[in-house]
Amino acid sequence: MESVATDFREVMAGVCTPVSVVTAMDGARPHGTTVSAFASLSMTPPMVLVSLDRRSDLLAVLQRSRRFGVNILSHGQADTAVQFARKGPDKFDGVSWHGSAGLPRLHGTAGWLACDLVELVDGGDHVVAYGGISEAVRSLIAPLTYHARTFGTHAAAEVTLR
Repeated sequence: MESVATDFREVMAGVCTPVSVVTAMDGARPHGTTVSAFASLSMTPPMVLVSLDRRSDLLAVLQRSRRFGVNILSHGQADTAVQFARKGPDKFDGVSWHGSAGLPRLHGTAGWLACDLVELVDGGDHVVAYGGISEAVRSLIAPLTYHARTFGTHAAAEVTLR
């Protein structure tokens, strides 16, 4: 089983994923964490899913508040991704943000989604949060991605039609 887990980790390192910071409010205090397991779930109704570690402080906040924001990081926000990936209460130190739909919205992102929690689903050592979209804002800034344990961004492939 250990071999499969190691092989799985290596396969997943080869999958390009978007990098987002999921945020929520605990009273007047903002919380956030970096996630790479984020995806569109449904167009009707508009929904996304995010995967949160069971030990995440943010998960406990989300369970109480029942709302969360998804800040889709832009290609220049790798430092922000690292800052929100660490543990501790000071993740918002030095980060430019404002409230949007009652949730912490980071400045300079490639996109923003305000979500109402629809359901929490067990997923091994993580919990998958389904969120119904109440606000969506797109930017034309290129997104930050994670591939082969490094940050990067998307580049369009040249396609030759025959």
